[in-house]
Amino acid sequence: MVNESIATGDFVKGKVIDIKKFGAFLELENSEEGFVHISKISKKYVKEISDFLKVGQEIEGKVIGKTKDGKYELSLKEVNNDEPETGKSQNFEKRLNQYLKDSEKKISEYRKHLDKKRNPRKR
Repeated sequence: MVNESIATGDFVKGKVIDIKKFGAFLELENSEEGFVHISKISKKYVKEISDFLKVGQEIEGKVIGKTKDGKYELSLKEVNNDEPETGKSQNFEKRLNQYLKDSEKKISEYRKHLDKKRNPRKR
């Protein structure tokens, strides 16, 4: 597989060889180098890369391009589908509805408070 070229959109396997604050460097199956930026590791918020990847770990990623220095740039987001999207959106909808209800209640209480301040004799 050393002579095969890798195209954008291909899925490749690699081994994590180094982790930095901004991403992880990989050695791909064909002995070429790859790079995964911190923003391409997970659909979740990634504060520490070491929470998701470890040196020596075998991973699979999708090639999304090449970096300036010739490394293949990979994304792990398309491969890691651990969370169903419907559960996340339903949870979001519930939280959004609760926020809207709370906001409406706070606004109406604030308006009542303002009305009392503006018209102290009307009761």
